[in-house]
Amino acid sequence: MGTAVTHAPATEARAKDPEPRHGPGTPPRPAGPQRRGRRENLAGYLFMSPWIAGFLLLTAGPMAASLYFAFTDYNLFDAPRWIGLDNFSEMFGDPRWRHSVRVTLWYVVVGTPVKLLVALGVALLLAQKRRGQAFYRAAFYAPSLIGASVSVAIVWKAIFSDDALVDRTQKVFGIDAGGWTGDPDLIIYSLVALTVWQFGAPMVIFLAGLKQVPRELYEAADVDGAGKLRQFWNITLPMISPVLFFNVLLETIHSFQIFSSAYIVGGGAGGNACGPADGSMVYTCYLYVQGFENSRMGLASAMAWMLLVAVALVTAVLFWSQKRWVHYEEGGR
Repeated sequence: MGTAVTHAPATEARAKDPEPRHGPGTPPRPAGPQRRGRRENLAGYLFMSPWIAGFLLLTAGPMAASLYFAFTDYNLFDAPRWIGLDNFSEMFGDPRWRHSVRVTLWYVVVGTPVKLLVALGVALLLAQKRRGQAFYRAAFYAPSLIGASVSVAIVWKAIFSDDALVDRTQKVFGIDAGGWTGDPDLIIYSLVALTVWQFGAPMVIFLAGLKQVPRELYEAADVDGAGKLRQFWNITLPMISPVLFFNVLLETIHSFQIFSSAYIVGGGAGGNACGPADGSMVYTCYLYVQGFENSRMGLASAMAWMLLVAVALVTAVLFWSQKRWVHYEEGGR
């Protein structure tokens, strides 16, 4: 007698599991889109590689090295020696360092608002339709392109020197103050005048903001009998407050970073590298003196990081304060 073999259980199992199963013999899904996506990512990274290499080699790497040097005694010739917080304690106790902080704060507090006021005033004038408008815009913007160059700083120093243009003009009006670059109390004013002369960049930004203010608001204010001053205070300023905040932030950071003009106008290399009696010794100028003239690269690195922290704190305060005076189109602050 033979034994009957049946395949009913297997048939029933297949009937209970109608969903197809991907077994070893099932062909894989096409990998074309995945390969194409990987190729596109690789192409993107290749195009980004110059920026990534520049960031790592020219920004992130030097920043990490300077952070290490800030805690060392390093003079560019010998190996750095770890000294902990000694550079910071010496820096805080240095009267010249404190003087450079005061000079820089004075320059920022005085120079930045005056520059922005001049830029806004000229932008308001150029926002009106008049003949030769394109020429005036280009002429006022030109100093921003060349103002930071060494050649302009040399010319500026010559203009404000003894018996030069400014000195002779003062004498016409009976003022015998002498050249500004030779006076410890007046040299900082020549630097402020130089930064105010470079008002073209914020002026262009103000002009772009003024063009976005709806004309209907001014027409309605005219109907209500509001004067020009009231229109400026209640319409123009609130409408351009985001642009104003951007300019304040940008120019404040630039003012903290002033170096080339202060170094050149102050006298350059030598005993008076930061002006007569340290009259133009802004923070970066004293940092340069300590790092390259005194070969105190460790101390200079500590000073650089203190400047970075100070600028970050000022930036944070400005962003915090914008909630009170910056108005956006959504109606929020």
